[in-house]
Amino acid sequence: MTEEIEFILDSTEESMTGSIEHLEKAFLNIRAGKASPAMLGSVFVDYYGSASPLSQVSKISVPDARTITLQPFEKNMLHPIEKAIMVANLGFNPMNNGDMIIISVPPLTEDRRRDLAKQAKSEAEDAKIGVRNARKDANSDIKKLEKEGTSEDICKSAEEEVQNLTNSFIKKIDELLAVKEAEIMKV
Repeated sequence: MTEEIEFILDSTEESMTGSIEHLEKAFLNIRAGKASPAMLGSVFVDYYGSASPLSQVSKISVPDARTITLQPFEKNMLHPIEKAIMVANLGFNPMNNGDMIIISVPPLTEDRRRDLAKQAKSEAEDAKIGVRNARKDANSDIKKLEKEGTSEDICKSAEEEVQNLTNSFIKKIDELLAVKEAEIMKV
C-alpha cells in the first residue's frame, strides 16, 4: 500500500479511537447507582474569579456506595462549592456541616434507570455516528487518490480495510453500551 493510504488508515483509526474515548468519558457522567467522584466531573466552581474544576478546590472522596464527601482546601469555599453543585443540576442536594460537604446519592427509581439507559444509548449512537463519519471521510480521501492515479485494486483493499475498522469499532461501542446498560439496570 502507498504512504497516502497508510496515512488515511492511521488517521481514520485515530479518529475512531477518539469516538470511543469520548463515549467512555460520557458513560462516566451517567451515574449507575453507586457514588463516584466522576459524577462531579462536570461541576465548576467560581474560584477567585475563574471557573475551576471541583477536584482542584476540594478533596473528593467516597466513604461508601451512597455518599460523596468534599473537603474544601479553603474553608471559605464551602458555600461557592455548594452553590456550584446546585447550579450543575445533577439532582444532588449537598449538605454543609461547616467542615465539609456531604452528598447523599439517592437510589435510582425504575423510571430513572430507564431514562439513564436511554441516555447511554443516545451517547453510544453519537459515538457510532462519529465512527461512520470517519469512515466516510476516509472513503472520500481514497476516492480522491483513485482519481489521481492510484490503482483500483489498492483503493478497493483500502476501502475494505476501512470497513473492517468501522465494524470492529462499532462492535466495541455495542459491547461498552451492553456493559453500561447492565450496570444501570442492576438494582
